[in-house]
This record gives sequence, structure tokens and C-alpha cells, in this order.
Amino acid sequence: MIREPRTLPNSLSRRGFLSTLPLASASMARAAAEIRPNILLVMADDLGFECLGCNGGTSYRTPNLDRMSRTGVRFTHGYAQPLCTPTRVQLMTGQHNFRNWRSFGTMDPTEKTFGHMMQGAGYRTAIMGKWQFYSYEGQGSPRRGAGMKPEQSGFHEYLLWHDLYTETKGSRYADPVINENGKLRQDAKGKYGPDLELEFLNGFMKRNKERPFFAYYPMTLTHGPFNPTPRSAGWAKGDRLKNDPKYFGDMVEYMDDIVGRLLKSVDSLGLASRTLILFYGDNGTPPEITSRMGDRVVPGGKGRTTDAGMHVPLMAQWQGVTPEGRTCPDLIESTDFLPTMMDATGAKWFAGRPLDGRSFLPQVRGKKGNAREWAFAHYDPHPGCKVNYTPTRLAWDHRHKLYMDGRLFDIQNDVLEKSPITAGSGSMEAQAARRKLQAGLDQMARVKPPRFNKFATDGRTAY
Repeated sequence: MIREPRTLPNSLSRRGFLSTLPLASASMARAAAEIRPNILLVMADDLGFECLGCNGGTSYRTPNLDRMSRTGVRFTHGYAQPLCTPTRVQLMTGQHNFRNWRSFGTMDPTEKTFGHMMQGAGYRTAIMGKWQFYSYEGQGSPRRGAGMKPEQSGFHEYLLWHDLYTETKGSRYADPVINENGKLRQDAKGKYGPDLELEFLNGFMKRNKERPFFAYYPMTLTHGPFNPTPRSAGWAKGDRLKNDPKYFGDMVEYMDDIVGRLLKSVDSLGLASRTLILFYGDNGTPPEITSRMGDRVVPGGKGRTTDAGMHVPLMAQWQGVTPEGRTCPDLIESTDFLPTMMDATGAKWFAGRPLDGRSFLPQVRGKKGNAREWAFAHYDPHPGCKVNYTPTRLAWDHRHKLYMDGRLFDIQNDVLEKSPITAGSGSMEAQAARRKLQAGLDQMARVKPPRFNKFATDGRTAY
């Protein structure tokens, strides 16, 4: 006999419905209603893979992120685009840049983001940190004021730096210029921007701890200018806005401290077992910075499509769900976060809008997932980017990287990509990799053929 589905009368409350069920059924229904986790997505700015101790870095102290790697899952092959805006557009929309790119420092105001998606799923949403999606270029540019404002982006609450025009953005660190829900903060004098970001996030979590929430924290640290932090020797009596690469190490360590305080807040609020925490980097370390991984010297590669420009930290922690101390070698990139959030929460994407990523939630749970055989990037930061980086498409796996112009590199043994493997040469493995990666590039070309924007500069630096 086929049973008709039991419906819930509109007049009957959730609590009243649960009271009509047998005890076991009510318990199961309550558990089902409570399995949707909070999502806390933290993204450091300009932090390459080599900066963290848990990844083998030896230049900076990162005890809190190292501890997070021991209590959760550390991904050894997380990748981003080489610059911030390309990564952030992909992260927030789940789409490769060839689908919805507008210009550097802007986002199409008609876009749907993971903020809109999570609002539609009944989550309370907030963003704090760096915006830079509204108007990156100066007066006279056809793209001035053509982007998305924070209040259009799908977040109920926000505390953001660089929310409108570039020339009025001010400092993100000492005496920061920050917008809180449409109003300029008047109490920021003498304070440090990242501390205010964390304070806002902690308040958001505290106010919403009894309901599901999504908090996206695109940190202002560790991006230049390289300024002293409150723990730097030059903070108390020196120039707090002095730009000197010597402060980068202090900034990395303060970023790690912010993460440690955040994790402590999640624990103290009793949210650890109900919150999926993801930590990620938006691109590689700036070229002004050289770091070490033991004896290996790693020059910063931001802006470039080498490993140093795209290989970034990625970790996940969800108490009672992520296996402790697990490492995962699967290829993960920025379009994958939105599908992972969908998988974890049951949120639905918008009809008619494509998604290019794939969920890595199984890997977060310590299980086998739908791992990629190759990853892909369409890299074209123009127009708007003030440095003439060469636009390109590339596909790569754990060992080899192929560019659309036919250059193939063994990125394990030629990390700086100095010696391309010519077609028809190299090992049998290299030739097989070329065929596989070329098939990947061909597949993406069928979705949309390569088309790149023209570089034009107004003389301003890109970062």
C-alpha cells in the first residue's frame, strides 16, 4: 500500500508538530532540524601556502592555524587565482571568471552570491573585512561606480573597508576607515582594523548563536601596505602607517592570533560542534616577500600563475565531524566552496545560473570525495588591474601544468616554471599528462572559447 505523505498544517507550529509525534520520531525530527551547521569562512589576504608552519613554513610563527590543522583537515593542494578579485568573484559565485568577470575591483551588481543563497536558506548572514567590489578605478573610467555595493551582496550585516571609492578607502590597519551597515565608524581612531573586524564577528555570532548563521570574513591581513601591528615594536611610539616589508612577519603572526581568538570564541559560545570553519588564502604571497620552507627559499608569487602565486593554505574544522589531523591531497579551488556550503546546509543555488565547482564536504568529513583529475583557471585580471599580467588559461594536476599556448611544466621539479617540456618530448608520464590536461582545456573552451581583455593603465599600482 502506498502511503500519502503526512503534511504539516500551516496553523501548527514546529514545536506543536513535534509534540504530536512519538518520542523517538520527535527526537529524530528535532535532530534533522538541527543538523544544518553554521558556516564560518575565513580568508586571509595575500597569504601563500609557504607561510604556515603546518605546511612546512619556517619563517613565521602560526601556532593557532597549526593547531587547527591538528584538530581538523588540512588540504595540501588548495589553489586560488593569482590575484584577489578573480578569486573572490569565483568564491562568491561558484563560477569561473570567463562566465561573469567584469573588471578588477568590481562585481556585477546583478550577480547572485553565496550570501544571497544562504539568506534564501534561512541563514542570518554577515561579512566583515575587505570589500573592494564597487569602484576600483578613478574618475573618468567607464567602470567607476559600476560594481556591487555591500548592501546588494546578500549580507544582513557588514563591517567593511574599501566599500566604495578607491581614493577614499583610507587605512585598513591603524585608524581604519570602515563602514558598519551603511555608516562610517566614528570610534576607530587609535584602533586596529583587524581587531574591530574580529569584535564585529564575535558580536554577530553571539547575537545569532541560537539560529543558523553564515559569516564570511575576508580578512584585511596580510595585504600590504606592510604596517606595524599592535604587537610590533614600532606600534607604541612609531609611525603606525609606515610601509616596510619587515612588518610582514608581524602581520602573519597577528593574523594567526586573530584566528586563534576567533576559534576560542566559537568554543566559548558552544558553537564548535555546530559550525563548519573553513580557512583559505586568496592568492600567493606578495613579490616583495621572501619566505622559507626549511632550506627552500620561496619568493612571493602574487599575480603570477606559478605555484607561488596560486598555491594557498586551506583547512577545515568541524568538531565531531572532521577527523583530527587528517591531510587531504585532493585538488581544491575557489569555485568549490559554494557547492560545499550547499552540500553542508541544504541551501539551493539559483535556477539558470551555472556552477563550476564541486563539493569537497566528503573530504571535510574524512571520506573519499569526487576528486578532480585536473584543476583549471581562466586568468584575466584586466581591465582595471594596473599591472600587465599576461592573460591565459591553464590546467594542472599534482605533477604537471599545461598552458593554452602549449607550454607544459613539471611543477614538482620545476616549481618556478623555467624549463617547459616540448610537445612530443619528456617522459611517458609527461606525455600522458599533456593529453589529459589538453582535454581539460578543450572541455572548457567548448563551454566558452578564450577571450581576453585589453590591458590599459592609468598609472596606479595594482596593490
